[in-house]
Amino acid sequence: MDEDQWMYDSIMSEEVEMNVENEEDVGVKVDCSELFGSREEVLQWAQLLVHDIGFVAVIMRFDTNTGVRGRASFLLITCERSGQYRPKKHNLVRACTGSRKCECPFKLHAKPVSGGDGWMVKLICGIHNHEMAKSLVGHPYAGRLTKDVKNVVVDMTKSMVKPRNILLMLKEHDDNNYKTIKQIYNARHAYRSSIKRSNTEMQQLMILLDRDQYIHWHRVKDDNVVRDLFWSHPDAIKLTNSCNLVFLIDNTYKTNRYKLSLLDIVGVTPIGMTFSAGFAYLEGERLNNVVWALERFWCLFMRADALPGVIMIDKDFSLMNAVKTVFLNATNLLCRFHIDKNVKAKCKTLVAQKNAWDYVMEA
Repeated sequence: MDEDQWMYDSIMSEEVEMNVENEEDVGVKVDCSELFGSREEVLQWAQLLVHDIGFVAVIMRFDTNTGVRGRASFLLITCERSGQYRPKKHNLVRACTGSRKCECPFKLHAKPVSGGDGWMVKLICGIHNHEMAKSLVGHPYAGRLTKDVKNVVVDMTKSMVKPRNILLMLKEHDDNNYKTIKQIYNARHAYRSSIKRSNTEMQQLMILLDRDQYIHWHRVKDDNVVRDLFWSHPDAIKLTNSCNLVFLIDNTYKTNRYKLSLLDIVGVTPIGMTFSAGFAYLEGERLNNVVWALERFWCLFMRADALPGVIMIDKDFSLMNAVKTVFLNATNLLCRFHIDKNVKAKCKTLVAQKNAWDYVMEA
């Protein structure tokens, strides 16, 4: 820190008073008689104080005494709207631009007490040239997550807690909480990106399948693009071989974020409970893709005489043909839900009376 900079800080109050005399400004009263133990306590006190008033304080300049001539410990705190906006590229011209900065003159100066312990704060200028905010909820700086809060969000994310419940828990434990659901989503996304690193979604999925010892197969096209992927949990394979009588197979039509068809195979236990026997991401719903997935499912069975007895599907012709190709002795049944849906779509207009229609559906 050079001597010119110290002189600039010492006469700043006089320059600020000269610049704001002719403006209709908002005055803020700050009690600076308290001593603080460290620079961090000064910053924490200032931020809590100004949040109640209706603005955000930021560090404009600071330095630490290292024993070198011209350097001394100090902290200069200003309003976030102080200074002017400086674009990164000087030759960049935009038609519609906006900035929070409006050369707000508010400044606090803190430095260690001479010959003693603690920090003292001096109010250089307590005037603002802008209106105070009625609420700081949603403010990007006031609501930013601390390191401890980020760790809490990560732990709750690992426990499959929903973002809205995470935000509710944080607000219950902190009365001065300005966080929003968007900041929770951003923290979750940053955590997942740190785990994934530079891997693609498919590469990360392969890593997790290997880590958790899933049984999986895949086939590629063009040597580097995954075409189809099938996986099943080891515990699901045990249930598949124990409860091999009835299976339900359905193919979702690109309802996930990757726009891939997801083949879901569900088994039924003797007590009527269901379990997920296997999943498959398919390039498409063509016969070739579905046959490949069912062949991988066939490989999960330990004995050839313990193959599925009944397979229930909807009226998907590619899936129906694939079942007939892979599981020759299985009985292929259509889902009653889809049958009722088709009856309602085709026959409801033919029955005028409601009582008669209820009788038809019950039959």
